[in-house]
Amino acid sequence: MRRTTTAIAAVGLLITLVACQDTITTEPSKTSAAEAPAESSAPAAEPEKPKAKVAKVGDTISLKGNEDGEKVDAVLKKWVINAKPADDFSEPQPGTKWAAAQFELTNTGSTPYADSPSNGAQVADGDGQRFQATFAEITAGPAMTSSAKVPPGEKVLGWIVFEVPKASKISTVQFALNSGFAEQTGQWAVS
Repeated sequence: MRRTTTAIAAVGLLITLVACQDTITTEPSKTSAAEAPAESSAPAAEPEKPKAKVAKVGDTISLKGNEDGEKVDAVLKKWVINAKPADDFSEPQPGTKWAAAQFELTNTGSTPYADSPSNGAQVADGDGQRFQATFAEITAGPAMTSSAKVPPGEKVLGWIVFEVPKASKISTVQFALNSGFAEQTGQWAVS
């Protein structure tokens, strides 16, 4: 009896640990139309091994938040590596540049999505350096709201700006709900 109880407790602990682990999702739930394969009338060659899909600009990743019913379809709509200031009074610090990601976040859950989306975004370069969002207005379009309150079925759209060293080659953009504290993070390749 004691061994059975110990075994059940161990299995329960393992399930709890697996369920609480953070995950990074790179596979799109929907891909952009530009990436869809064209149909061919040519005879089929040997089947290829399925390639791991990596989300890119235009792809959708479905993300869950920490609360029941929190779910958002996040689309990295556009990516600008050298974003220009919207006015003459702001600019990147010397030795840096602005990169920007335009996100469209559609609430597909059953509860309102309330968040500061830029808090949950970051970019990484090929050297492994990670950079958080900064507040900046750019010529590409309006900034993402700092206080999103999105009812189910509605969406929010805006640019999130990152200040990065001029020499950095950004390779990925990440986004997570709950100001970045959700267990699931979406990741898009941008280079």
